[in-house]
Amino acid sequence: MTPSNSWFRRGAIRGNLREIRLRYARWRYRFGPEELLSFLVNLGIRDGDVVLTHISYDRFASFAGKPTDVIDCIQRVVGNRGTLLMPTIPFTGLAVEYVREGKIFDVLRTPSQMGLVTELFRRMPGVVRSVHPTHPVAAWGARAQEMISGHENCSTPCGRLSPYGRLLDCEGKILLLGTGIRALTFFHTAEEILESGMPFSPFTREHYSLKSRTREGDIVESNLRLFDPDISRKRNIDKLVPALKRRNAFRCDTIGTVEAILLEAREVLDVLLLMAEGGQYCYDQ
Repeated sequence: MTPSNSWFRRGAIRGNLREIRLRYARWRYRFGPEELLSFLVNLGIRDGDVVLTHISYDRFASFAGKPTDVIDCIQRVVGNRGTLLMPTIPFTGLAVEYVREGKIFDVLRTPSQMGLVTELFRRMPGVVRSVHPTHPVAAWGARAQEMISGHENCSTPCGRLSPYGRLLDCEGKILLLGTGIRALTFFHTAEEILESGMPFSPFTREHYSLKSRTREGDIVESNLRLFDPDISRKRNIDKLVPALKRRNAFRCDTIGTVEAILLEAREVLDVLLLMAEGGQYCYDQ
């Protein structure tokens, strides 16, 4: 057998194993939209809630529904009085590297790189999107426009007056579906709040002037600091979990193959403030 044939054979075997595991998951852990709806209610989401959601649809292997059904379930739980938010960040990797490409963010056309569900959500009728060159948020519901307003004026991507920071003003919740705690974008809001008392800054010294195109076609400019790449590589949000659990502020459950985590933004910030008082931060040395 030639090396190339051997490589293709191993690839075929791996592909077959993945398909077998996928079929087993669909059989063993199968759940549908109605089960997901009940699960979210039992997890702690209520009618009228403002919920920022991070979703990894790759973990929904056993879900007997479509990606849009996941969105519909969350919308049904928060209801018409509630609000659903999703990050629609237009890059993967480091923000500093992304902005070097010199792209102008277009609120209507720039796709989300945060997964299939977020891209489908931002295109849905009734969904609006914040004008921000690096960390835009899509929003639907009663407080959608309020949550995204003025994001382009924030001095850091997820600052206190961003949609992430405004979770603190409305008893906002954070739902992590299949992503784990490391997807907690709200942590960046806490970084801005904690910065003045930290032994180092998580942000760049340099200010970046970045352009965005609004829904109306106007060009607006944002002047902001981004995340310091060296500090970003040391960030370890896993360190937050034990402290949240000690405060009974970490709700976690599993449906099918999806681990779900529900947090309250205010409780997350309170725990981080307590950790900071003791000189503890969520970064590796």
